[in-house]
Amino acid sequence: MANSEGLHEREALLSPETIDRHRALTSLQEELEAADWYDQRVDATSDSELGAVLAHNRDEEKEHAMMLLEWLRRHDPVLDRHMRTDLFTDGPLTEIEEQSGGEGGSEGRGSEGGGQGSLGLGGLREQ
Repeated sequence: MANSEGLHEREALLSPETIDRHRALTSLQEELEAADWYDQRVDATSDSELGAVLAHNRDEEKEHAMMLLEWLRRHDPVLDRHMRTDLFTDGPLTEIEEQSGGEGGSEGRGSEGGGQGSLGLGGLREQ
């Protein structure tokens, strides 16, 4: 069992929301790990038909991972803010935070993306 599979604190001390996020994060980890395993199997097989089946299965795992990531985004405002700042960008990954106005990137940004330090893209993503 990986360290992240079990709860690190007593369940009685944790809110139901924290436990559900833990379930989602653990499931996300499992889906991404499965995609990695399928990637390796696709590379390793010399049978093209088997490779196609394995690639299909790998891509299903990626879909499952994204469904979990979206659930997490909807249930974690800080994750939502970081995703809105960092995803679907074209610039250098290490400069996104700088361009968006500092740590977290979207402090003070409303739904229209007009806050200080914003690139103004927040409203576009909601359309």
